[in-house]
Amino acid sequence: MSTIHLPGLAGLRRGTAALAAALLLGASPMASAALFEDDEARRAILELRQRSEAQRVAAERVAEEQRQEITQLRRSLLELQTQIESLRGEIARLYGQNEQVLRDVADVQRRQKDIVQGVEERLRKVEPAKVSVDGREFIADPTESRDFEAALAIFRKGEFAAAQAAFADFIKRFPQSGFRPTALFWLGNAQYANRDYRGAITNFRALLAASPDHPRAPEAVLSIANCQIELKDNAGARRTLDELVRAYPQSEAAVAAKERLVRLR
Repeated sequence: MSTIHLPGLAGLRRGTAALAAALLLGASPMASAALFEDDEARRAILELRQRSEAQRVAAERVAEEQRQEITQLRRSLLELQTQIESLRGEIARLYGQNEQVLRDVADVQRRQKDIVQGVEERLRKVEPAKVSVDGREFIADPTESRDFEAALAIFRKGEFAAAQAAFADFIKRFPQSGFRPTALFWLGNAQYANRDYRGAITNFRALLAASPDHPRAPEAVLSIANCQIELKDNAGARRTLDELVRAYPQSEAAVAAKERLVRLR
């Protein structure tokens, strides 16, 4: 009767270790590549944050310099106004005798006009101003208006991924802005275009929760129904469309909702 020799426990362990080492060596390039890509992504994010912070600091410094310049210009304007009053008194005394004084006054007035126009132009760039969006008026900083218009321009060019990022960043930086309801609407539309239907529904509902009487509200409800249709939630879409017809019966969106309800029933 022959004897069967089995490997000892130490031999099994050596074999298992060798097999694990071989597997690790085989997977090493992919794992290293993934780690390399993660590191590259982290560095890119850190660099982007650093650039963003540097740009913010630079913008604040420029704004402060502009405010100081405006203060100086206002002082100069007051000084010029004082000079004008002085010259007017001189004209009253020397009227008809000194045409040079009249020319000086005209020159000072031209300078005053130029300075006033310059001050007003600078003020428009740094001081809050009234804006109108979607039929609503509110006060906004120039930075808000500029960044909102920039994000909307990206959307209009059809660059929906970039537009989604721009509107999301705008809402994060200006949570109390009068632009917020409209920004939520366009963010939802960008997400819809990017097939992020659940994200779009979240932002459309945020618009409705904050401003149910906003001019874009009926369109937001209709867009929620469209997202639900894309998600194959026809029952939810029917409920949303019925709600739209009840809540906003006179809107154009309600007309479109009735047509969709006919197709969904």
